[in-house]
Amino acid sequence: MPPPRSAGHGLSVHPFRALTYASAEPDHLAKVSSPAYDLVTAEGRARLAATDPHNVVRLILPGATDHRSGGDAGGCDAASADRAAATLRRWRAEGVLVEDSDPAMWVYLMRGLDGAATVGWLAALDLPDDGSPAVLPHEDVYPPAVEGRRLLLAATGTDLEPIVLAHDPSPDVADVTDTALAARADLRVGDGDGVVHELRRVTDPVTLHRLQRGLAEVAAVVADGHHRFAAAKACAGRRPGRVLALLTPMGPHGLRVRAIHRVVPGLDLHEAGRRAARGFAVTAAEVPVPGRGDSWSPGAGRFLVTDGRSALLLAEPTAEVLARVPADRPEAWRSLDVVLAHHGLITGCWDRADDPESVLVAHDVGEALASAVEHAGVALLLHPSSTADVAAVARAGARMPRKSTLFVPKPRTGLVFRPH
Repeated sequence: MPPPRSAGHGLSVHPFRALTYASAEPDHLAKVSSPAYDLVTAEGRARLAATDPHNVVRLILPGATDHRSGGDAGGCDAASADRAAATLRRWRAEGVLVEDSDPAMWVYLMRGLDGAATVGWLAALDLPDDGSPAVLPHEDVYPPAVEGRRLLLAATGTDLEPIVLAHDPSPDVADVTDTALAARADLRVGDGDGVVHELRRVTDPVTLHRLQRGLAEVAAVVADGHHRFAAAKACAGRRPGRVLALLTPMGPHGLRVRAIHRVVPGLDLHEAGRRAARGFAVTAAEVPVPGRGDSWSPGAGRFLVTDGRSALLLAEPTAEVLARVPADRPEAWRSLDVVLAHHGLITGCWDRADDPESVLVAHDVGEALASAVEHAGVALLLHPSSTADVAAVARAGARMPRKSTLFVPKPRTGLVFRPH
């Protein structure tokens, strides 16, 4: 039977012939897989590459520089993209990677140490037309990083990592998911964060048709992979294109949102507090304890600034600072803490340019504190947005500042690829 097509407002997905590692042993998958490319530091890349000669980091980050500073086009230039493509061809020829004979979609289960389960489906997603409400980004992108991902995609002809979508709830999708999870896992691996990843290959046409029908009735927000999404659209050009996507539900068994903190290099804490006092009430505070990044935050409308040794709490923004937030944007966007941080504090009180060289990002409190010390600057710790905030901003047609949200848990890179 033909796959259902959305009416322009829903998701159009398809099975695909996956490329996977020939050995599916959990110990082997742990050695060859990796976190998503934008979570891997230069030191982390070197460690992963040394773990196994076939670690996927050699494909997703073929250059060894620290891509997270924004200085090397998202970890890839034309030469390194060609090197990744040659590596991919060699691994396929040597039988390190093998391609499935039958198209499938994959149900993906992630379970953390707390027992919380997140489920989704890996599928080939039709790229929506510009202006379509089917898939809505919620963050700005950094053009050099998009170009780096585009070069890699064009050279390899393969989706090496999925984008991640959070879609509207669907009882039909939930029913299909529950049924599919009853089967034995085809791939299983644990990661360094204690998350167990299980994937089940689903080829039954009736099951896939039910899943396609359910997803054709819902829209989604891009939770992770804005740069890969933009790169896929750039590669497709005017031709219809597809991209590998992990589709997760909003609400129960969906993703959770954490804040991504900021680090401003070369800014002394005393000077940061003096300048911030022009627009905030500034008081002394305790330095947070690393390792509490999953739950710690200064609270809505409040920022904590620290150099790793001392800390200041910023609260009660003045009308002058609030006025720096553009008034012509949707209210859902204007009310975000991360927007106030960028417009009122970073570019306002601190007079810093908002670019990846001037403002670094950190994915937890420990990383933020260490980065502040390393760069002789300050860490700006933020309150996380909610999934409702993210959806409201996206549906209002607005974009949050780059790297505003950290959706967790993250799928493991290297388990399933989609060759074009």
